[in-house]
Amino acid sequence: MNGKVVLVTGAAKRIGRGIALRLAKEGARVAIHYSSSEGEARATAKECGDAPLFRADLEKVGEIERLFAEVQQHFGKLDGLVNNAARYTRIDPLEITEFDWDFIHSVNLKATFFCCQQAARRMLAGAGGKIVNISSLGGIRAWPDHAHYCASKAGVIHLTKALAQAWAPKITVNSVAPGVIPFGEPDERVKRLIAKTPAGRAGTADEIADAVVFFLTASNFITGQVLAVDGGLSQK
Repeated sequence: MNGKVVLVTGAAKRIGRGIALRLAKEGARVAIHYSSSEGEARATAKECGDAPLFRADLEKVGEIERLFAEVQQHFGKLDGLVNNAARYTRIDPLEITEFDWDFIHSVNLKATFFCCQQAARRMLAGAGGKIVNISSLGGIRAWPDHAHYCASKAGVIHLTKALAQAWAPKITVNSVAPGVIPFGEPDERVKRLIAKTPAGRAGTADEIADAVVFFLTASNFITGQVLAVDGGLSQK
């Protein structure tokens, strides 16, 4: 990863923070994106060797375009993109409104696509690159109180496969699907999922980062793949 420029969306906290810290440790030049968590983003950037910060509201395509233009201007290139920014809510499907649906899909799926598009335009014009989309166990397994979220993450998985074909061989597009990765004290639902996990425990952000680094450093013969980092829970 030495000298590789990698943009991580939603890098201020949680899994995104873990990925950014790991990439910096591996020698990458990390671009830290955030939307509203400026304090956390600055803390992450400092731990990444004073990495540059880039703010953008990913609900808006115009801001996505500006984000990538600013990253290009700062670094002069883009070698990798990790689409980590996402939203998560739990709502009875009978109660989901248009706002609830758009709130999730505008970032989880729409923004993921347009970030991929902006990255690919630059990568195809240069030496190529690697894209890693963070999906979810919820994109593989159906959760009844998260129908809108599951649909968005299943969309990310299928989008990954389509774009891998569209942009091969210069760009690889793969996806990491995290299982239970709690931050703070898990609620009862999360505890039940941990209990069902064959590995017998929850995962960590660094374990998700392991998979991201793998895809970012793998050959272009590995593309269009979805790697569930879930302790075997997707097999239950």
